[in-house]
Amino acid sequence: MDDDDLLTPSPEGLACGAGGFHVDPWGPVETAVITHAHADHLRPGAGRYLCAAPSAPLLARRLPEGARIEPLPYGARVTLGDVTVSLHPAGHVLGSAQVRLERGGQVWVATGDFKRAPDPTCAPFEVVPCDVLVTEATFGLPIFRWRPAGEVAREVLAWVEACAARGRAAVLFCYALGKAQRLLAELALAGRGDRPVWLHGAIAPLVDAYREAGVRLPPCAVVTAAPAGARFAGELVLAPPSAHRSPWLRRLGEQETALASGWMRVRGIRRRRGVDRGFVLSDHADWPALLRTARETGARRVLVTHGHADALARALREAGLDAAALPTEFQGEADFHAGFLEPAAEAP
Repeated sequence: MDDDDLLTPSPEGLACGAGGFHVDPWGPVETAVITHAHADHLRPGAGRYLCAAPSAPLLARRLPEGARIEPLPYGARVTLGDVTVSLHPAGHVLGSAQVRLERGGQVWVATGDFKRAPDPTCAPFEVVPCDVLVTEATFGLPIFRWRPAGEVAREVLAWVEACAARGRAAVLFCYALGKAQRLLAELALAGRGDRPVWLHGAIAPLVDAYREAGVRLPPCAVVTAAPAGARFAGELVLAPPSAHRSPWLRRLGEQETALASGWMRVRGIRRRRGVDRGFVLSDHADWPALLRTARETGARRVLVTHGHADALARALREAGLDAAALPTEFQGEADFHAGFLEPAAEAP
């Protein structure tokens, strides 16, 4: 790292010394600029939180009461120290943002988590020209290439019908924030109709938050609100990964389980996770999108973090870019597996 770099690693995470703030810090800091509300990017303890306006209600739900949250409209500029900061859509989940930093004619962009695929539940990714790009690499290997979400949704509906024919509930594990809402929207577009989707209690409040933000989602019902003795055979139930093998599942009776994740692209993970089906659906950029984004921003230098950083940095160097990996507290697949051990209420 150079002395005039706008973002540098620190014990609390990615720091902007000239601006007096951190981006998605994992320790207590005075000012946190937050890319989105997933637990690996949003931690309690900051003096104040700056975030994109659509993300503010999600931060309020996930931070302790009284946290100082300052929403910023997409594209609006604010001065922090000697740095001009603006937030731009990242396409990851509702309110997700890239952080643009400008100082002395130099522009940096930190993508946070992002995806380029269409998503009816959040603003689409915006290419932000920059001199230096700090990009995620959660799925930064050539094996990770996504099919259209509509195709995956139709596969899910076919699986639900097959479960119904066998007299079983179809339990689909997915992250409570972002993935569950995208699935609901895609299933509606794929022809699910007006039949309610049943939800685990950790997902329901976040579905409500999306509705309050104006996102159109199909009818839903909470499993715990079902009358005593209700049967779930033939029903679709969404639950966070942390509900896997939990006592909560017993109320659903005979069931088949599946997991919606980009990690289902890897042979063997579905078996190790003990689910019956895997659906490849990710809210992160795949390999072609990561390479495309680095090229389209016009960045002369790329710093890679979160996940398979070394592999992506190497590929970018081979393409002629100045690229290197940055250290981070979270590293791809290990954190995905850890997600199965988190309490349901905290599933990201």
